Amino acid sequence: MINCRLIFLFALAPALVCGQSVKLDALDKLSEKASNSVTISLDGNLLQAASRLLSNDDPDQKQIRKLVASLKGIYVRNFEFEKAGEYQASDLEPIRSQLRDPKWKKIVEVRGRDNAEVLLRQENEHVISGLAVIVAEPKELTVVYIDGPIDMDGLSKLAGNFGIPEDIGSKVEKEKDKDKDKEKKAK
Repeated sequence: MINCRLIFLFALAPALVCGQSVKLDALDKLSEKASNSVTISLDGNLLQAASRLLSNDDPDQKQIRKLVASLKGIYVRNFEFEKAGEYQASDLEPIRSQLRDPKWKKIVEVRGRDNAEVLLRQENEHVISGLAVIVAEPKELTVVYIDGPIDMDGLSKLAGNFGIPEDIGSKVEKEKDKDKDKEKKAK
């Protein structure tokens, strides 16, 4: 289940944003097949309005508000299915094709029963201007796209906020650990 704090975890910091937005609309057709689906589309204006609901007295919420200030948007698609095979890898192709731009760098890739990818859009060596996360499990699919400058130090504060799943980071880490265990056993 999507936790707003995790969504917020993947999305904040100061810098100039360049590059083209990733469109997730191609995934919306999966909601017809899913037993449960969540669509979150927060553009910059909506993020600013939502961030005003955060407390200035709470240090974490104050930091989140600062991180969100420069974001262009947070977009999440999450689909849960009754049984495996209700979506295909090809359903992700329209998203992956957008992420093949040379500015996108894959920093995490997990392949196995469950698959996960984390990509950063880098305008130059000092500016990260976007984050995309794809977690594809047999009965669940989650795609998170954060458009705007990313403060990697403040990123964890966004988990569970603004529709960013709270557990998305732990899902990626869990899959990396599974792959490491398989590699050790294979040796």
